[in-house]
Amino acid sequence: MSALVTLGETMAVLAPDRPGPLATGTSLRLGFAGAEATVAIGVSRLGHQASWTGRVGADSSGTMILDGLRGEGVDVTRARVDHTAPTGLMLRERRTPDHTRVTYYRRGLAGSHLAPEDIDPELVTRARVLHVTGITPALGDAPCAAVRRAVDLARTAGVTVSLDLNYRARLWTRQEAAAELFDLVTLADIVFAGPDEAALVVPEAEPATMARTLLGLGPREAVLKLGARGALAATGSGEAVQDIVPVTLVDPIGAGDAFVAGYLAGLLDGAPLSDRLRLAATCGAFAVAAPGDWEGLPRRAELDLLHGEDVTR
Repeated sequence: MSALVTLGETMAVLAPDRPGPLATGTSLRLGFAGAEATVAIGVSRLGHQASWTGRVGADSSGTMILDGLRGEGVDVTRARVDHTAPTGLMLRERRTPDHTRVTYYRRGLAGSHLAPEDIDPELVTRARVLHVTGITPALGDAPCAAVRRAVDLARTAGVTVSLDLNYRARLWTRQEAAAELFDLVTLADIVFAGPDEAALVVPEAEPATMARTLLGLGPREAVLKLGARGALAATGSGEAVQDIVPVTLVDPIGAGDAFVAGYLAGLLDGAPLSDRLRLAATCGAFAVAAPGDWEGLPRRAELDLLHGEDVTR
């Protein structure tokens, strides 16, 4: 069975090959993306079996997504093809080299039809880690109930519950998110958040204080993603900090999910906290050094590449 189980929405992505406005004749690259799918791919590339549950449409985009996940070694046998709605779409516009705009076409589409009955109890209860995000509950009542069912199953079975707050302002208000995410934090074993996301559920303060306050709500580990300042993790036995791994930035989207993938892979390795943070930062660096959310994620044999010579012969 899968070491890591996750669930959520995965969409087709259209992104331009170069910066500039979208206009007639713009060349677009087709791919797919989803926060939970990125984590599953990252964990799979680092040698652990991962499973993704979700819904795609009965269309070419849905086929592409499932084939792509299978190709990355992710178990999609619990994914469903929804014949009532098409696969969602994400359109990226890299307006300048430094600014990207993202438009989502997801409301009422296949990914938002995820429901509690899609959750396989045996899959969840036999996993080592269940990973969920704050994106899926924001998609509607049924996806929210699916997350709750998966979390309840995992907690009853003693499976580690990982939660990335992953707040999306276009899906719900801060007040709506705060109420649901607070409850999920109290049910999670590991919580990931940026400082602005953490402020949804705990008072705003400096990162170490926020991390410790998150621990007071129930999790045993709280990890704050601090962007260019690196990351900080707090546990009941202490704290650890991690600087970023410097690389040339190509595409910033997907860095946070790549970070989570590395951290959870390290957890599955049995690595200590500092090593988990280092692996997380390395995966984040690989992700932003290539186009796409997950395409640049490393395989285990590549982990030392960023610390070696510029040319490997």
